[in-house]
Amino acid sequence: MMDIPLLLKALILGIVEGATEFLPISSTGHLIIVGSLLGYTDESSKVFKIVIQLAAILAVCWDYRERLIRVATGYQTDPVQRRFVSNILIAFMPAVVLGLLFHDIIKTYLFNPLTVAGALIAGGLLILYIEKRAYHPRYPSVDDIPAKEALKLGLAQSLAMFPGVSRSGATIMGGLVFGLSRKAAAEFSFFLAIPTMFGATVYDLYKNWDILHMADLPVFAVGFVASFVSAMVAVRVFIRFVSNHTFIGFAWYRIVFGLVVLLTAYTGLIEWA
Repeated sequence: MMDIPLLLKALILGIVEGATEFLPISSTGHLIIVGSLLGYTDESSKVFKIVIQLAAILAVCWDYRERLIRVATGYQTDPVQRRFVSNILIAFMPAVVLGLLFHDIIKTYLFNPLTVAGALIAGGLLILYIEKRAYHPRYPSVDDIPAKEALKLGLAQSLAMFPGVSRSGATIMGGLVFGLSRKAAAEFSFFLAIPTMFGATVYDLYKNWDILHMADLPVFAVGFVASFVSAMVAVRVFIRFVSNHTFIGFAWYRIVFGLVVLLTAYTGLIEWA
């Protein structure tokens, strides 16, 4: 018999993941907070969150399939495609090294709503600070980025291992500081997410393989589809948005959301898991 309330939770969390994965507001932080609010924090929820993150990444692969096909078919002969792949691998390496070193510690001690709330507020304040400075883009396209800047972007992305920081937020804002145009920073963040999130998904599935059960398949399927569709919409809207707008609105959203979580915890209105 279908567990309708659980399927509804899966639908909500799938939409939240897809809608927030590529915005500078932390999808992991939102999943922790919303999952706690819905009471979906058991062992199976760990694998569920991994699965819906994979769906969001597959949505990006589909949306940018033409570029990925050009990379695959032109890698041997096109120096532009080779440099693109090289930059992605260079930017990917800090996450690999730091993830292997600190994965278990971070999962054990930092994955809770109050820690996320603090990171949301701090990240929002940092975005406000960065946006108040004047930047002159030197790299209008992802194909213009040199290797040293790719490494800096990878180091920026690794800050998002702290839940609530936002992987896309750290990469995009780092991109602005390092001379990328807004569109180039956002697109590089999307492309860098592909190996980063695939790697994290495989590693997390390996670590949690023993808690996978066939009975969870309907719940996972609902969350997967919801995440895929909402991520597809979010990426397309976001790319159009960043071409002509700042990230100040996202900064204030992070700050307000984080303060609401802390206030409800302090007053006892919500007992966060």
